[in-house]
Amino acid sequence: MDDTTTTLEQLKKNVQEFVREREWEQYHTPKNLSMAIATEAAEVMEPFKWVKSDDSLEHFKQHRAEIEDEIADVLITVLCFANSTGIDISSAFKKKLAEIKKKYPVQKAKGRADKYTAYE
Repeated sequence: MDDTTTTLEQLKKNVQEFVREREWEQYHTPKNLSMAIATEAAEVMEPFKWVKSDDSLEHFKQHRAEIEDEIADVLITVLCFANSTGIDISSAFKKKLAEIKKKYPVQKAKGRADKYTAYE
């Protein structure tokens, strides 16, 4: 399994099977899963706490396995949320990417980190 050959559908099915085998669907409400996503995302940030921004890439390299595990936890939980609510991730992604392309046009946003409202 790798990013070049694995589809979102396959990932969603793998997670769905995992959840069903454990009878966890009963706990997979939008409220619970949204909180779980936030919790898992915070765990991605935890290894970087107190690390200077300039040092964060090197820090990542030193803690890659731990951070990969946390990123996987985020993705698994996002997939659980999508399965539970019927969200088509690819459609949502396509729609959102189109929206942010309009908010952050290349000619105004290139090389800038400020919010789109600062462009006006």
